[in-house]
Amino acid sequence: MVKQPVESAVNGKIRCDACPVMCYIADGRSGACDRYANIAGELIRVDPLTVIENTATAGGKVVPFMPGQADNEWDGDIVHAGTPFVTAVGAGTTYPDYKPAPFIVSQTHDGIDMVTVVTEGIFSYCGAKVKIDTDRFIGPEAAAVRVEGEPVGHVTTGEYGSQMLSLGGVHHLTGGSKKEGRITCEALMRLCNRERVEMTVDGGAALSLQAGRPPVIDGVEESRMRVGCGSATIGMFARQWRDMVDEVVVVDDHITGVLSEHQAGKLLGIPPTGIRIKGRRSTPGRYFQVAAPGTGWGGTDISDPLAILGDFDPKAAYPGLRLLMVSTTGEQYGYYILDEDLKPQLQTTLPAPVLESVGIVAENCEPAMVSVLFIGGAGGSLRAGVTTNPVRLTRSVKAALTHVSCGGAPAYVWPGGGITVMVDVTQMPTNSFGYVPTPAIVAPIEFTMRLEDYRALGGHMEAIVPVERAVALAERHIAPITASPWPTAGRNFKWGA
Repeated sequence: MVKQPVESAVNGKIRCDACPVMCYIADGRSGACDRYANIAGELIRVDPLTVIENTATAGGKVVPFMPGQADNEWDGDIVHAGTPFVTAVGAGTTYPDYKPAPFIVSQTHDGIDMVTVVTEGIFSYCGAKVKIDTDRFIGPEAAAVRVEGEPVGHVTTGEYGSQMLSLGGVHHLTGGSKKEGRITCEALMRLCNRERVEMTVDGGAALSLQAGRPPVIDGVEESRMRVGCGSATIGMFARQWRDMVDEVVVVDDHITGVLSEHQAGKLLGIPPTGIRIKGRRSTPGRYFQVAAPGTGWGGTDISDPLAILGDFDPKAAYPGLRLLMVSTTGEQYGYYILDEDLKPQLQTTLPAPVLESVGIVAENCEPAMVSVLFIGGAGGSLRAGVTTNPVRLTRSVKAALTHVSCGGAPAYVWPGGGITVMVDVTQMPTNSFGYVPTPAIVAPIEFTMRLEDYRALGGHMEAIVPVERAVALAERHIAPITASPWPTAGRNFKWGA
């Protein structure tokens, strides 16, 4: 637990100034955010200060080098074993803005004097982008997403094989009712801490989402995302299907593919079959809007794939024509043979090669997963805690002289003005996120740069402490979560590229 300076006390209660709520905390109690407590008259940061250690004993990777050499000739330290990185998890905040960041840590990396400024930011302007690997319809674009009946975000534009949500944001946190803000803040914190959150979509599905886990849609856990759209699936597997069936239809909400009409079928010499697809024809072998979106075949609302077929053209179709219909995940499939009236008749037994081809479609689908990216704008408190001239920090980040990380995980910095960061929460230490009841999300952020660059941007030089002092205060030591570059590595900076 990290001790914090005490501003004032009233009737034995300590006033905490870590956020605008300014709680008065009685002895033995914690504030509204559960992040700060009064322990025997001292303000204590409750969550453990977290240090990431790049060591073999902590799970870091050491690559063998110069086999056969004596141990005293080379110690294997090509990964800087024993190098610590003080994260902002459990560090505390800069609020109010005039204070330097809780930890401004110096250390040497590859002979270069480096500084890392560590703070937990209070983010009112923040949210989460959620990627749900599924073709199933979860709700119309722009539909409200609700938790406990309160709007916390909306469905946004889908991506290839995935549905997307945009959650949080300042308007939900502070622009609605007090209940809406509280529930939005709690839902964001739990999602970003990799906890499961239940939500519903207006006019759509009930969702149960947890970062790094398969999505659950209307009570059904997804197992795989599609191999591609219907057209892409035709292109990938046309050669395998050429000699085992006469026609293939890959049912897809976006682009349904038809083998005999598709360019892949043309190049393989597959003749026309007289098949007719209900929907809007795009380029040959590609159809849009064959059905409404839903949770059925290929993300459509159909349970019977024959519903998208019209009558076969007798000029090209013939009795005995073999037809395979399959979804983009291989989860649904049917094998049909045309009868004397050119009507598809479902076969209860699939030829072994056809069944194997369906299995290959399924095999090429990646496991369905929920991805959660925290996104936040680093504003006044953060930048003032780093430097007395905040705009210089922004310019330093954009010039690749300052590296931004969140809990040690690499953060993507959006182009344009300000410092808007985005980070995969699964790469961050557990329980990296908190809240303050303003409401706002508390998230860790670190700025790493050369000592000379820190001095040039007007940094709080008087507040710098050696890394050993900060490490001595840390209660939690963890191994790197990903194989991403170490935050102080030269490759992260313009001067080291």
